[in-house]
Amino acid sequence: MITLRAFIAIDLPPAVKAALADVAATLDGRVPRGAVGTAAVRWVRPEQMHLTLRFLGDTPADRLPALAAALDTLAAGHAPFVLRLTDVGCFPNARRPRVVWVGLGGAEAKLTALVAALEAALSPLGWPPEDKAFRAHLTLGRVKDERAVQGIDWSAAVPPLEVPVTAVHLIESQLRPEGPVYTVRQSSTLVMR
Repeated sequence: MITLRAFIAIDLPPAVKAALADVAATLDGRVPRGAVGTAAVRWVRPEQMHLTLRFLGDTPADRLPALAAALDTLAAGHAPFVLRLTDVGCFPNARRPRVVWVGLGGAEAKLTALVAALEAALSPLGWPPEDKAFRAHLTLGRVKDERAVQGIDWSAAVPPLEVPVTAVHLIESQLRPEGPVYTVRQSSTLVMR
């Protein structure tokens, strides 16, 4: 059986990706440098930044048509809305960061409703609902050496740029040594009511 690694996400405007890259560069300036070839934090390249709604994992290729149809139905039931960048945070927390991210505010209730509808649409297709609550965030980087980042101040100025949510995308992720390569397999446009 042919499978592909997939997730469902919202794309970001170029200006938002550029602003996030600037925030990451500011934070990277605070991270101590290790031995040649090692980095305490692996920063996400700007072109790969997105808002993940649901990671699907290994997905049988023969399920792609059903996923595409489910996303079209989902998108038809939701009007576009706008989020905005907020502040920097860390999972699980700033003392023991594993992921460094920028939060999202604005039409959070509409985003929560969209994610809940997505979960309901995926369940009959074989993806049971997530066991943890959805927390909207844009990943800036993943900590690779927790000891090297102890005591770093993760605060940074984040411009409150708007993130228009106008479509959901089914994206294939191919893992390569130089980093993942993303291919959009389906785009479903949210419909104005």
